[in-house]
Amino acid sequence: MPAFRIAAAQYDIGTLESWTDYESKIRRWVSQAAAAGARLLVFPEYFSMELASLFEEDIQRSLSRQLEAMQALLPDFRKLFAETARAHGVYIVAGTFPVRQPGGHYRNRAYLVRPDGTCDHQDKLQMTRFENEQWLISGGDELKTFDTELGRIGINICYDSEFPMLARRQVEAGADLILVPSCTDTTAGYWRVRIGCQARALENQCYVVQSPTVGLAPWSEAVDVNIGAAAIYTPVDYGFPDNGVLAIGELNATLWVYADIDTAAIARIRQSGQVFNYRDWPGQFRCLDRASAS
Repeated sequence: MPAFRIAAAQYDIGTLESWTDYESKIRRWVSQAAAAGARLLVFPEYFSMELASLFEEDIQRSLSRQLEAMQALLPDFRKLFAETARAHGVYIVAGTFPVRQPGGHYRNRAYLVRPDGTCDHQDKLQMTRFENEQWLISGGDELKTFDTELGRIGINICYDSEFPMLARRQVEAGADLILVPSCTDTTAGYWRVRIGCQARALENQCYVVQSPTVGLAPWSEAVDVNIGAAAIYTPVDYGFPDNGVLAIGELNATLWVYADIDTAAIARIRQSGQVFNYRDWPGQFRCLDRASAS
């Protein structure tokens, strides 16, 4: 697969006056990245929650009512990203959107939109305390990989990136690129996800891309504070940056971060690198109970 350019958003959560404002904002973001030559665009986790600023104040103050009201906007949200993907001939990870399920619960869903406007999705699997205890969003039950013209892709949504076996299963299924939409409200939270992303790139000898929300939205209990920097991480070996950071944005700025990646380099480094992290995954070892062993 030839090299291609990827764009990771540091997306500012704002206050919207109308759906037209949102539509214009998204079209502006996508057209800017496409004009820069990006073929794959990654938006953050829960970046869709700025749409709740369109609702009345009593809905904004209620987490459960926000989720309920958001469902009416989902068809237009999906249509908007399908149209922009088709218009520019790009792949878009449309961040995440909380989607109500038939049983009445919600899942945190990332949509992968293709250049022809069709889409698939990955649900977040590991839920944070806020999602479990306050927002009552449920984890998904299926881990996927996606075949694209750019190669096979996996998606780890924020907290999912902190659990090694998820990315490992996707890489073993052929993914050389793991995309991580994220939303963190503390510097520690941002670093947890960043460290997870860099660890997944190191141990799997693959690319990992993080896209966070940034900015303040005091009207929202869900996404009131947003801290992060978008980045593209790599293996740490021949032909890659010594620190494993191919590109990274300025913390908390509003911008796209771009990098040109070559998935063919992943196969080369797994065959001729200084180390063989991917091959030497220590699945054959087991931990002995010292008491029983003695």
